[in-house]
Amino acid sequence: MFVWGKLYPSPLGCWEISISLSLQFEWEECNMSDDEGPPVVKRSRIFYGSLADKEKERLAKGEAPLGRTAVRAGIDAGNINISGGESFDLEEHISERQAEVLAEFERRKRARQINVSTDDSEVKACLRALGEPITLFGEGPAERRERLRNVLSVVGTDALKKTKKDEEKSKKSTDEYQQTWYHEGPNSLKMARLWLAHYSLPRALKRLQAARENRSIPESTRTSQKQEVNKSLQSLNNFCSQIGDDRPLSFCHFSPNSKMLATACWSGLCKLWSVPDCNPIRTLRGHNTNVGAIVFHPKATLSLEEKDVNLASCAADGSVKLWNLESDEPVADIEGHSVRVARVSWHPSGRFLGTTCYDHSWRLWDLEAQEEILHQEGHSKEVYDIDFHSDGSLAATGGLDAFGRVWDLRTGRCIMFLEGHLKEIYSVNFSPNGYHIATGSGDNSCKVWDLRQRRCIYTIPAHQNLVSSVKFQPTSGNYLLTGAYDNTAKVWTHPLWAPLKTLAGHEGKVMGLDISSDGELIATCSYDRTFKLWAAES
Repeated sequence: MFVWGKLYPSPLGCWEISISLSLQFEWEECNMSDDEGPPVVKRSRIFYGSLADKEKERLAKGEAPLGRTAVRAGIDAGNINISGGESFDLEEHISERQAEVLAEFERRKRARQINVSTDDSEVKACLRALGEPITLFGEGPAERRERLRNVLSVVGTDALKKTKKDEEKSKKSTDEYQQTWYHEGPNSLKMARLWLAHYSLPRALKRLQAARENRSIPESTRTSQKQEVNKSLQSLNNFCSQIGDDRPLSFCHFSPNSKMLATACWSGLCKLWSVPDCNPIRTLRGHNTNVGAIVFHPKATLSLEEKDVNLASCAADGSVKLWNLESDEPVADIEGHSVRVARVSWHPSGRFLGTTCYDHSWRLWDLEAQEEILHQEGHSKEVYDIDFHSDGSLAATGGLDAFGRVWDLRTGRCIMFLEGHLKEIYSVNFSPNGYHIATGSGDNSCKVWDLRQRRCIYTIPAHQNLVSSVKFQPTSGNYLLTGAYDNTAKVWTHPLWAPLKTLAGHEGKVMGLDISSDGELIATCSYDRTFKLWAAES
């Protein structure tokens, strides 16, 4: 039996249901042969009446429509929920899904058309430029190329071009930022530069004449002289040790006549000692905090009177003071620094004083005019040390940015950039020959630079800790002295840079050192509050 049903709206406002019932009985009997057996008997279908007729009869009697009553009863019973107007557009949802599929096909099509370099390093560079990881775990070059192709198919090939343009633009702006710029200075600076030129040129001529004369000496004679110097250096011994203060000593400096030694201390005191017996002469009181350095005037104890300015010192509070040899009080203060002043250094003429500051600059003071004539920037971090060329034409500075710079005082230009140290530069020093510079750094090494070649010619793996101070022998530059935080100072030959002698004896870090003008004595001061004098055995 089969049942067919049909549901359609009625003009009377209700739903009519038409159901047809068909009963079909069929009987078939199959025989083994076509000649035998009764014929197949087919019965006709039987149809029963539709419910629509009954519904029409009921409506004709005046009864309420069955469908409406049933729906109302279902709503009242809570079995039928009437929505508040929400709808779900099935066709629109299907269209979105189709759009996503089509977009994926288009992306794959674009990916197939994108050309990607077969060089794996270039693929990694492109991924890095797009901000993607350059490699994934277990990923090979082929998979990496496919991943780059997929990324480019999403962001577009123009994104890579735009990234390269941005990099070029940033690099260009960085180069512009690193360019040296100049501005007009005061007339006093111009006059000082002219004075420096007239002062340095005759001294340079004299130095070159002395070099020519030394060159004319036979090679065998020069070699034997160096051997004698090296032999005497190997016999260096500590003959005097003195407690300098209650706190660590930060700096020491010989007077030009080699008869006095000045020491600076973290207690704020500076002291003068007689040499070689190491007896105290005077205590200089004026600083209230750690003193960074104290240096003698180039003509002190030679041609200057004791009442004149013979020394200069600096401290961590930014104070710079000038001293004479008659009083323990400063004769003048140099004002202008607001942060720590690490080092001071006299120009060979004695007219100018250089100071290095933690405001990333160094300054040049004209003591005759009693004014600051140059405030020079150029380092990206604190400037720690400064030294002047023996001719008076150049100044070298070393900073905590691990770079050094050589400045021409006559023009104001940076003529050489000392790049190579891995950590901060704590000391710089010119050789008396005029073309070598030594730098000591926090990377435990000492580098020697050649002004003629404008490059580093040798790196000395000098110590096992920070190199705090470097110093060439002041008369001929026959050797180089280095001091470090490994509690030792070392002597190196020049120009072979071979180790000659290790000066061991301090129980703390070697903070500073100096060589007397006559080259006979070496002084070292230490964190252990002592200073020591070293001399060769006679």
